[in-house]
Amino acid sequence: MRVRFRRWAGMVAGATILGLILIACSFGGGASGQAVSGVEVTATEAAATASTWPVFGFTHTQYTVDYGQRQALRVARNAIAEKRVLQNQHIMGFGALNPEPRPGVYDFASLDARIDLIRKTHGIPVITLCCAPDWMKGGTPGRTNWSRIEVAPLPEHYQDFADLAARIARRYPDVTHFIVWNELKGFFDENKHRWNYEGYTDMYNRVYQALKAVNPKIEVGGPYPALGGFDAPSEVHGDWGNVDQRVLDALKYWIKHNKGADFIVVDGTSESDKGMVPDEFGALKKFSAVNAWLRRHTNLPIWWAEWYAEPARSGWPENKRLAVHAAAMMEFARSRTTAALYWSRQEERGECPEGCLWTNPRESDGGQPSAMLRLIQEFARSFPSGTPIVPVNVSPASVRALGQADRIVVVNTRDKSVKATIDRKVIDLAPYEVRWISRGR
Repeated sequence: MRVRFRRWAGMVAGATILGLILIACSFGGGASGQAVSGVEVTATEAAATASTWPVFGFTHTQYTVDYGQRQALRVARNAIAEKRVLQNQHIMGFGALNPEPRPGVYDFASLDARIDLIRKTHGIPVITLCCAPDWMKGGTPGRTNWSRIEVAPLPEHYQDFADLAARIARRYPDVTHFIVWNELKGFFDENKHRWNYEGYTDMYNRVYQALKAVNPKIEVGGPYPALGGFDAPSEVHGDWGNVDQRVLDALKYWIKHNKGADFIVVDGTSESDKGMVPDEFGALKKFSAVNAWLRRHTNLPIWWAEWYAEPARSGWPENKRLAVHAAAMMEFARSRTTAALYWSRQEERGECPEGCLWTNPRESDGGQPSAMLRLIQEFARSFPSGTPIVPVNVSPASVRALGQADRIVVVNTRDKSVKATIDRKVIDLAPYEVRWISRGR
């Protein structure tokens, strides 16, 4: 089976020069090298400001707000810091260099910069323990072959990877949430035509025990499989498609054989092998269907480390993009998702790619927050973990609404204007409009 790993932003590849730039310019003012003033906060202060778990957030990828033009960086960082959300960073690739190029020889400069960025922008830090140094995969110590980034550690190095995880946990004591690996990369058994869930679970258990030995309060989760579809019978299916049964088998094995877990992690797209069926909004039911299946098999909190509600290169107008993503986040909130991390789609080129969170900070007028970032922040503010969902009377059926005691978010799923009734109040909605409404007491 050929396993496809979907990505909107590249990992570090051939990145020695870029890595040096990242290290030298982190929190700098581009070529000037001057410090960028903006929102700054210590880890202790950031923790003290947290009132609730925000559920929603994003993952930093290769390009983020760690270097660029001074004013653009200030604008972007201040925008991110306006509402505390989850911020996730991988330990190798996705903007971080090899943390242990030789056994016992460490280089945390780029990872330090990313964690510091999360702190300075008031994020709740999450670390994804992926990927692995080359020597753990049979490569040459001291060399990094970025084309092999998706290769898993060899079994004889599972403990070495766990030891690296423990060192990272000790280095960043304010980080208390760790995801083990990414999309089961390198763990597909081509001979058995299924996932090597035994090998992954062995590595996971070693990492779990190593992290808990550093701090019992650290929360650890896995296995983070990609919930793709497959043309075969599946326990989880609907008019939106199905979930590959081999992935469900991997999840069930991990649930049964892990030696401890604080949350369960998955990722996936609402797009099936046949496209967005029955349509872009109907396809979103997959997220709730997966959550329902998981709750039948475990009581662990559910994390979506990645979620995609839009095909690659969709060409959608921005209003449709926001409407579909808002409807997806409604599904997560209704089905009691504990964390939903948006994959940041930043690129090096000047224009803002589809679904980006801010404009290019390497442009003098860049760093402007996008409507997508604001949407994530609004959901984080209005639907943090444990928020009671209060029913909303809404019509017509093409309008979706999600409410809590004080606010309602409304989405017009049609490409034409609609006159909607929300809790007996009549409002006019533009095509694909997303609107937040205060709820009178």
